[in-house]
Amino acid sequence: MTNFASDNVTAMAPEILAALAAANQGPAMPYGEDPVTERVRARFNDLFETETVVFPVATGTAANVLGLSLLAPPYGAVYCHRDAHIVVDECGAPEFYTGGAKLVTLDGADGKLTAVELSDAIDGAGVVHHVQPAAISLTQATEVGTLYQLEEISALAEVARSHKLGVHMDGARFANAIAALDCSPAEMTWKAGVDVLAFGATKNGAMAAEAVVIFKPELADEFGFRRKRGGHLFSKGRFLSAQLEGYLADDLWLNHARHANALADQMAKGLSGLPGVTLHYPVAANMLFLSLPEPVIDGLKAAGFMFYDWTTPATPAGTREIRLVTAFNTLSEDVVAFVALCEALTRKAAE
Repeated sequence: MTNFASDNVTAMAPEILAALAAANQGPAMPYGEDPVTERVRARFNDLFETETVVFPVATGTAANVLGLSLLAPPYGAVYCHRDAHIVVDECGAPEFYTGGAKLVTLDGADGKLTAVELSDAIDGAGVVHHVQPAAISLTQATEVGTLYQLEEISALAEVARSHKLGVHMDGARFANAIAALDCSPAEMTWKAGVDVLAFGATKNGAMAAEAVVIFKPELADEFGFRRKRGGHLFSKGRFLSAQLEGYLADDLWLNHARHANALADQMAKGLSGLPGVTLHYPVAANMLFLSLPEPVIDGLKAAGFMFYDWTTPATPAGTREIRLVTAFNTLSEDVVAFVALCEALTRKAAE
């Protein structure tokens, strides 16, 4: 059985498991006052080429919504794409952790906001009857596997700055985006105008580890209290930090992302041009969204391939769309087998 349903289905990377085992030797001070966490903080400063304030947490939801809570008051508006994870898959957590801020959703081709659309949407500043513009949230890579180019991030951040809005980035697949654009973490974040980053590791080989990376120290003063009040301060915090330390060591995070991206590209090239197959978005990271004839989808599942049925704005009426996700440990031979069976099934369906 080959599972292309998500990059959440994988086991832990052996290197990260080894880092956890190493951290499991002897006592250590609790609540992030341990040597591993101190090393991780220094590592993030090196990685981003600036002084950061870093808080490890265990879930992407925690990283996203606790980060947003620094930027948006209860009466604030957070502008984001209508398909953003914070809109579709966070079960109201952004509203809960901000105390009631409103998510203002915007359209945008290929899962991305544009500076023009954002500028046109920002409204209500100073009017007591309206939620007040507070922040924008960008997902990188996006929910449909596309990427904001650096100049697009900068243009959106410039709009945000002109309206005194904070900039949040959901980086659940941050490594895949960095690997695909071949840029530095600094270039994609604070140099482009990002204030708070949810840095993901779980989808790329960790067990349960994310980090809130804050680029404006003045925003960090209250984060420790928000994390504790929200139930996300781990007493044995070294075990979150150990995962991040193992993840960042020897460029493991980037090597994992490059592998996943390369196999998604391999799959896209193999599927392109097959009869009845339509790729809906550019394949820039490690996700593919495509329509297939129904007998082909059923045949792939019957053969043991696992994936999710999906619906995006690009889904043609009367068709079935699926999502395929490659991961750090996806095998090239599994991609070859999937493409080969898909080719056989599509040609049969076209007869």
